[in-house]
Amino acid sequence: MSDLKWGTPDMVSPLARVLVRTPTTVGKFVEEGFWRQPDSVALIKEHQSFIELLRSLGAVVDVAESIDGLVDSVYMHDPMLMTPHGAILLRMVKPVRSDEPAHFRKTLEGLGVPILGELSSPGFADGGDKVWLDEKTLLIGHSYRTNQEGINQIRELLAPFGVEVHSFDLPHYEGPGAVLHLMSVLSPISYDKAVVYEPLAPVRLLEFLKSRGISWFTVSEKEMLTQGSNILAVAPGVVVLAAGNPEIENKLRSAGISVHLFTGENVAVKGDGGPTCLTAPLLRIK
Repeated sequence: MSDLKWGTPDMVSPLARVLVRTPTTVGKFVEEGFWRQPDSVALIKEHQSFIELLRSLGAVVDVAESIDGLVDSVYMHDPMLMTPHGAILLRMVKPVRSDEPAHFRKTLEGLGVPILGELSSPGFADGGDKVWLDEKTLLIGHSYRTNQEGINQIRELLAPFGVEVHSFDLPHYEGPGAVLHLMSVLSPISYDKAVVYEPLAPVRLLEFLKSRGISWFTVSEKEMLTQGSNILAVAPGVVVLAAGNPEIENKLRSAGISVHLFTGENVAVKGDGGPTCLTAPLLRIK
């Protein structure tokens, strides 16, 4: 058994420890968060069921307290990038999310998680734009939520460890007010397989995946909009998927992938965040 406490070498090795945050029911979900108004009772219930599912799949789940007013703070993947060498606190450009990294720092310090560094102005980045292929290869989406300076700062922090950072330009799609992360179009599900929404995937990204021997399952536009392309791997070939995406669910099951569903109409779909978005992996053991 590994004696490691923290670190993530990739996005698919067995998830041993993960951090989540209880969603708030207080805040301007529609006006500031650009959600579709969630049902507050269902929001809490769905999140609790998600925690129970992760625990049933073998992960230790740390639960941070809700933060009133910060409606997006339930999406714990975005304020921080976990690396094999400690956490990088990010700087978030969406106004309602700007205070989240400071809260995240307190949570990490309370858990004893080492902090490798943090982004500073004018750099900004969201964790949803980052995908680890392996401990030496990080993919980053250049988007309205992650700028070139943010990419440069992350590259500098990881350079001493020999990590190669590959960036890919994401399309305009619905503009700066909407969210389009790299993980909106790409989710690794095993060491050599992924799920991809091809229409919004950068050509260079698809070429890079092919060059690394990674094949993928495609998602329809309809299911991309219901988080069918945002899938959390808890082990190679074992995934958590938001319910209501039967096309990609059937594709994965037919290929021998173990699929675990959770109901996320309020906590996931209405806020444009899938199961990966709800988690901050702290430890994956390869």
